[in-house]
Amino acid sequence: MTSRPTRRRGAALEDAILGAAVDELTESGFAGLTMDRVAARAGTNKNAIYRRWPNRLALGVAAYQRLTTTVPVPDTGSLREDALELLRGANRHWSSPLGAILRELMAAAGGASELVGRLQDRSAVAAPWLTVLGRAVARGEVAPEALHPRVATVAIVLLRDEFVVRGAPSAPDDVLVEIVDEVFLPLVVGRAPG
Repeated sequence: MTSRPTRRRGAALEDAILGAAVDELTESGFAGLTMDRVAARAGTNKNAIYRRWPNRLALGVAAYQRLTTTVPVPDTGSLREDALELLRGANRHWSSPLGAILRELMAAAGGASELVGRLQDRSAVAAPWLTVLGRAVARGEVAPEALHPRVATVAIVLLRDEFVVRGAPSAPDDVLVEIVDEVFLPLVVGRAPG
């Protein structure tokens, strides 16, 4: 007597679908991600996927989120060095195969601000920058007024511009140094009560 496979539901089915989507995304990129292939790999049907994610892009974003990990925040004792380490880490990520997937998803999302927001959660992007700025405030390198999310993330936004707008596959280190020395540090050091 053969046993029939147990039908998965809820979290187990969602986990299988996301696992299959992650595998497809890492093997074929967003361009190769199809609902048919994810369904086949997950051992389910497309309707089960569409009930959870309305389209291929939403599924791709969810799969990418599963792939990302948090990175340790540098603590070199210097705001300049911490900022450079954060930018260098982001540059390595965006230059990696996982970063290529991120760029594909951002391009596909276009004006879908909700999906772009999920790809790069502002609070998650700001957190390491606010941490290094908080440490710099504690060391007396900058005034507490520098602890503002928009100010904190200006460097990472400029780096993202290199990838998204300019289409650079990787930003040269001198660009990272220029962003920190010519824009970020003058902005945060010059930020005074007002």
